Amino acid sequence: MLELQIKDFNCLSSYALENISSIDVDKLKPFFINLPADPYLVGGYRFRRLSHFTVSGSSIVKLAHRLFYQPKQHNPLLGDVVREYAELDDKLIELPDFQRMILEFFEFCKLCSTSKEVAVHQIRITASPKQIGKPAPEGIHRDGVDVIAIFSVNRERIEGGETHLYKSKKDSPIFNKILNPGEMLVFGDREFLHFTSVINATSLECGVRDVFVLTCPGLSPSNDK
Repeated sequence: MLELQIKDFNCLSSYALENISSIDVDKLKPFFINLPADPYLVGGYRFRRLSHFTVSGSSIVKLAHRLFYQPKQHNPLLGDVVREYAELDDKLIELPDFQRMILEFFEFCKLCSTSKEVAVHQIRITASPKQIGKPAPEGIHRDGVDVIAIFSVNRERIEGGETHLYKSKKDSPIFNKILNPGEMLVFGDREFLHFTSVINATSLECGVRDVFVLTCPGLSPSNDK
């Protein structure tokens, strides 16, 4: 497993796994409880919000509401579908721990992108004895951005959900790990494809996998790549 400091990050060949002890995930967990269901995905196991930000110095500024779009080449399941999600909770955005997460991610963005825009997808995947959860129902894929981070907030009553990075769909993964709460995986979207395996419930009670997926820049119909 390759673990790098920001200063050593190479956009053409690196990925970085960080355990960010300065972020208290317990303060972030409550904001996943009442996420709206994702209306575009069959199965009722994904819940989601999305907001966009720009970074100015050590401050983040929330941008106006916008739509979300990926072309079919990047998302064979929901590509070419213009999607709309509710914005993140204002109280979450005000939390220093949430802002710290964005600023940490943006340090990598500055090395690998000219964009100052960060999209933050807040996603809960659930699983029950009758329903598996699919964090990546589109399969092994790219998002169509410059840089991606997956920040793990919570895992409860589940097994599985291992994140993989690939150089190509034909090759074995060069990285595979279950991301634990507080861990953030950062990688260049042009260099690596990614996938996260299904989750299964380990009890009769519903299990959850809560993450933030950050991208630089965001994706909307107006900046389709």
